[in-house]
Amino acid sequence: MKKSEYIDNFKDKKITIMGLGVLGRGVNVTKFLAECGAELIVTDLKDEKELADSLDELKEYKNIDYVLGRHRLSEFEGRDMVIKAASVPKNSKYLKRAREDGASVEMDASLFARLIPETVKLVGITGTRGKSTVTHLVHDILKEAGKRVFLGGNVKGRATLPLLKSVKPGDFVVLELDSWQLQGFGEAKISPDYAIFTNLMPDHQDYYKSMKAYFKDKAHIFLHQTNEDYLVLSEGSFKTLAEQYGEKTSEKVEATTAVAKPKILLDDYELQLVGEHNRQNIAMAVQLADLLGIDSSVSKRAVAAFKPLDGRLQYVRLILNRAIYNDNNATTPEATTAAIKSLKSELGEGEELTLIMGGSDKGLSTTELERVIKRGVENVVLLPGTGTDQVRFKLNGDDDLTVDEAETVQEALSLALELSAPGDAILFSPAFASFDQFANEYERADAFLKAVEDLKR
Repeated sequence: MKKSEYIDNFKDKKITIMGLGVLGRGVNVTKFLAECGAELIVTDLKDEKELADSLDELKEYKNIDYVLGRHRLSEFEGRDMVIKAASVPKNSKYLKRAREDGASVEMDASLFARLIPETVKLVGITGTRGKSTVTHLVHDILKEAGKRVFLGGNVKGRATLPLLKSVKPGDFVVLELDSWQLQGFGEAKISPDYAIFTNLMPDHQDYYKSMKAYFKDKAHIFLHQTNEDYLVLSEGSFKTLAEQYGEKTSEKVEATTAVAKPKILLDDYELQLVGEHNRQNIAMAVQLADLLGIDSSVSKRAVAAFKPLDGRLQYVRLILNRAIYNDNNATTPEATTAAIKSLKSELGEGEELTLIMGGSDKGLSTTELERVIKRGVENVVLLPGTGTDQVRFKLNGDDDLTVDEAETVQEALSLALELSAPGDAILFSPAFASFDQFANEYERADAFLKAVEDLKR
């Protein structure tokens, strides 16, 4: 996209960035807008010390003022635009003041979607689980097919808005979209041209008042599509739509819809991902490729080369003849349940599974996870956290399960090696959020991988 086509949206505009963060997305949006000549205020509840790395990346820009460690209403008055980070409450008094004062409230991905040329094809993927895997696989299939394709949305270190500098008519942009980013799509009344809805499972109930409210945000992936657009569903998300809308489903969904069925789509495919849930993820990506007219031979090559993403049932290495798996991004009981089932199906006779889990409670049921652990896991090492407190007593009550505890990820891995035997697998799959011990899930993943690396020496 030519600079002249997007810069006028931001040059000399008074813009407040609400939430700089430490993962790179806020920094990259801020850089882009500063380079466009906007008059920026960056405000974040974190202080200068917590944001030191992010602030260091922005030190060359002189058109940015900072209000850190707090928000003030004055930073939301007299502004042309506010760009809010994910998870900022929709009923925030600061956003209310901005709107009352005439500012538009935007989000990174949805603002990008509104500004791209009409012929740029937007692919959006959402769901409680699997959206990262599907997003990256769709990207790889499109790339294998010779398309110009860009990756954005909920991807660590990337911001979507700066892609305006790169996209050209006819390009594809593949976005991983969480429920918060889809709030922005809902407010803008837009949906991607091509959408994939992987599933809906209990999650974020510490933010949403109900599953219905959670679904309401997720549904913006398709609610504003037209009959010229496409929606790919799993068998599970197809049932979810039927449960939520009943006889009105056809009124809510205007797009051409396809339900991806692994048994039909994945004949003769070579897969590196394990587990039935990953077969479903792959099937959705393959189904979308088919709708785009991409030959199955192209999809087969991309799928055969596709490896597990970091932190998603990712094989790391052998230590003392124990296979170590990093499933750090399993932040719900359902995700860890799926990981246990997947690995158990891969283990041979006499090979056992040791699980490292624990973290911050998100208000989700652990009943099925507890059942699967008792049936399929030999040893459990628990990490501290409010979520751990919910399952400790129930797991300790099983005579066939060895349960131990560790204060750190490093201690947990060492203990797991002691409890397990050669030929066994050790699975790090927390089942809970990271916030009792870590700032975010990426910090927790880094700690686990460092523990593995330290033991390698």
